[in-house]
Parts: sequence; structure tokens; C-alpha cells
Amino acid sequence: MLAIFFKTLPFFGLIGLGYGAARIRFFSEEASAHLTKFVFYFALSAMLFRFSANLSFDEIFEPRLATAYLWGTGVTYAIGMLIAFARGLDTQTAAIEAQCAAIGNTGFLGVPMLALLLGQEAVGPIILILSIDLIVFSSALTLIVTAAREGSMSLRIVQKLAVGLLKNPMIVSIAAGLMVSATGLGLHDVLDSFLSTLGAAATPGALFAIGASLASKSAERLQIAAWLSFAKLILHPLFVGMGVYLFFPVDAYRASVAVSAAALPVAGNVFILAQHYGIAPQRVSASILISTAASILTVSAIIALVATTPL
Repeated sequence: MLAIFFKTLPFFGLIGLGYGAARIRFFSEEASAHLTKFVFYFALSAMLFRFSANLSFDEIFEPRLATAYLWGTGVTYAIGMLIAFARGLDTQTAAIEAQCAAIGNTGFLGVPMLALLLGQEAVGPIILILSIDLIVFSSALTLIVTAAREGSMSLRIVQKLAVGLLKNPMIVSIAAGLMVSATGLGLHDVLDSFLSTLGAAATPGALFAIGASLASKSAERLQIAAWLSFAKLILHPLFVGMGVYLFFPVDAYRASVAVSAAALPVAGNVFILAQHYGIAPQRVSASILISTAASILTVSAIIALVATTPL
């Protein structure tokens, strides 16, 4: 585990650097927002497009892996909601807590870190997992919250959701890349070099942006945040592990990628959704802060547990 810890440490070091720069006001909150926008719309999108364009659909979509990850994440999501209901929370707040428990920072942290730690073969499964998180579970939150507020589902809600998905640059980049891959033409060397150079900014940029964004997060509602962090860092990889190893077994390497991805801390976009809907942003903020700090140890431990080859 110690060797893996030292390999993950530079990634968390970049997060710490961003956090420190923002805390001392060297990097303003506005600057952090602009850096995040650059990573989200340009660097990470270039990386995902290039990865997808150089992979076949079969290398990304593996039905048993998708089923296993859906099962493990769905169980964690359900537990998050049930615990919230048991505490007397309303449906909207329960859905936000479930999102914290089950959705990890796969885009900004998982794609760059796991691809480097576990090898380029991990890219296909990571893209699949990211797509499931974005399309299935982020959509589920939107549908639950909107239906709870309006009292029913409608075609307008579904249309609005579909437009939102089509505007997400990560989804668009993956889909566009797969369309290029399907043509069999591949990327021209000049375009591939351009995307590679731009995409190389995704790793340091995303990690620095994560840290800078954490500097503005509060640590309120610590008991709830600690529970949600435990659910995300321990229960989620546990249930995904049960899915990929027991109920819907896949090959050991893909299984290790799925469990490692499930071990990532709470995703930053959960806070964006919480702010957008005005639902418990403080506890989401604290959950992101605590889970990211704790994941320095837990991610290393889980990767060491499931890795199929020495790292």
C-alpha cells in the first residue's frame, strides 16, 4: 500500500497546492471558477474526445461491467435515500444525500489519476463509469427533485433533462469521439497532437481546480458529512465490488478499475446541483471536503487491495 500511496500523493499534492493558493487569496474564487471552466470545456473535453476516438465502442461498453456498476451504485444510492428518510428528511434532500453517497469525482480526478495509475487500458471502463454517473444518476437526481417540486412527471421535464445532457461537454466529447471511432478513419496526426497537448492540461488543471474549489467549502453539519463520506469512500466501492466480483463477475482488471473508480471522493458537480436547486449545499460542501481529505488514504488502500498488477 505504501508504494501506491506515494504514487497517488502527487495527485493529492496538486489538490493541496490549489487549496493553499485559494486559501491565501493568491488564487481568487473567480479565478478558480475560470480555471474550472477551462478544464471542463476544453482540456478535459479534449482528453475524453481523444480517448474515445482511439477506442472502439466494444472497448468502452461492456454489458456486465455496466450492470455490475449500476447495481453497486444503485444499492448505495438507495441506502443513502433510506437513511435520509429514516432521519425525517424530505425527498429532495434525501436525493442530494444519495448523490453524495454514490457519485464520485470520476471526471476531474478519476480520468487523469486512474489512467496513469492503472494503465491506458483503464480508460474504456472509466469512460463507461463516467457516462453512467452523468446520464443515469445525475438525471435521476434532476427527475426526483423536479417531480417532488411539481408533484408529477411531465414531457417538459424530460425534454429539459435531454437538453441538459446534450449540453454537457463531457457527454458530447465522449459521443463525438465514438462517432469518429466508428468511421474507422482515426484522428489525423496533427489533430491528435493538438488534442494530446490540450488534454495534457486536464490533469494538473483539474486537480488544482479541485483544491481551489475546496478552499471555499465549509465544514458544517460534520456528523452528516462524515456519514456521507463513509458511504462514498467505503460503502460504494464495497457494493460495486460485490457487483463486479460476485453477482455480475467481469475480468479482474476491469473489476479493479470499477472498484477504484467507486472509491473516489464525492463529486464537485453534486455541490453545483445542490446550489442550483437550493438543497442542503452546506452538507454537500462538507462532504466533498471531508471525503477528499480522507480519500488520500482510502483510495490508496482500495487500489492496493484490488490492483491486479504491482504498481
